[in-house]
Amino acid sequence: MTPPEAPENIPGNTPPAVSVCLEILKNRSDFLAAARAQRQATPSVVVQARNRNDEETHIGVGFTCSKKVGNAVARNRAKRRLREAARAILPETGRPGWDYVLIGRAEITATRPFDRLQQDLQGALHRLHAKP
Repeated sequence: MTPPEAPENIPGNTPPAVSVCLEILKNRSDFLAAARAQRQATPSVVVQARNRNDEETHIGVGFTCSKKVGNAVARNRAKRRLREAARAILPETGRPGWDYVLIGRAEITATRPFDRLQQDLQGALHRLHAKP
């Protein structure tokens, strides 16, 4: 006996939009290419962005925190918060064909209220894309 198929109209049955459009950057060369391109700083996050100028429609995103942020626990917490903010903001505000590197800032990224962190990220993206 096979299990019945799940109805298609149940909320949460479709994959999240994030999994469809965001791709995690893993290669050092991608991080360095973004570092050579545009940069926008906010109180809680630094955003580096580059237009890949290719036919791909996904949004590339990478996360990093230096040891200035704190010990491994603090760095991982900051990166988790940046990942969650990126999942919420980048599908709406980011542009397909672009790579973004989010860099955590010392003591602020891990402790800033999450709604303010999201506002900082959204503001940085608007300023990046407003540049000529």
